[in-house]
Amino acid sequence: MKKILIGSYVLIIIGVILGIGNSGIFDSENSKAIASGEKVYIKNCLVCHGETGKGEGSNAGTAINNQHFLSVISDKDLYNYVKYGREGTAMPAYGPRLSEKDLVNLTAFMRNWQTKELEFNVPKTVSGDPDRGMKQYNVYCLNCHGEAGAGKIKMGTALSNPQYLKFTTDKQIWIATAYGREETRMGPSLKGLEGVRQLKKQDISDIISYIRSIKENKEVPKDYLKP
Repeated sequence: MKKILIGSYVLIIIGVILGIGNSGIFDSENSKAIASGEKVYIKNCLVCHGETGKGEGSNAGTAINNQHFLSVISDKDLYNYVKYGREGTAMPAYGPRLSEKDLVNLTAFMRNWQTKELEFNVPKTVSGDPDRGMKQYNVYCLNCHGEAGAGKIKMGTALSNPQYLKFTTDKQIWIATAYGREETRMGPSLKGLEGVRQLKKQDISDIISYIRSIKENKEVPKDYLKP
């Protein structure tokens, strides 16, 4: 009899746990965060990054609703990108402007754009020759990303930006270079993929090493909008 009662209690507890898991309580909390984050996005981000987040805003803004991008970065990365911005570009630091809750909710809203998780073949370590990388960069990257990675409005990210380099790993930059960003100007560069540039893995590592070696340029590009 005692065993039957114990077994019944175990079944009840399991049922409660499953009930809570299927009740949508946690999903509801996340849905609230996403809804609140959408309001923050519309008020602060839409003008640059666009209504759908694909960079179609009236001002300068990169495509952040992008499966390649979202598959590479963490929620913490998204949070840091927004909080600290990009000095010298149209992307201001929102840390002083938004509350901690707003930043977290905005991150949840942007993460909700992710519909799939892509996998990438990345070298275990990204190490290269910066001098050779500079030559490769000037041939393949300068046209969009500007001299010494300064960036060009509506063309390419400021790669030498101190906040970008601080909150982006070498592997993340390597993946962005190799695999590109779908539905943007940034096509894949890795040999074997469907891109105009057919670079070897070491070529890309050399470019990343060059980008890391660029000294910070405090001069603001003339074609960048003011925050």
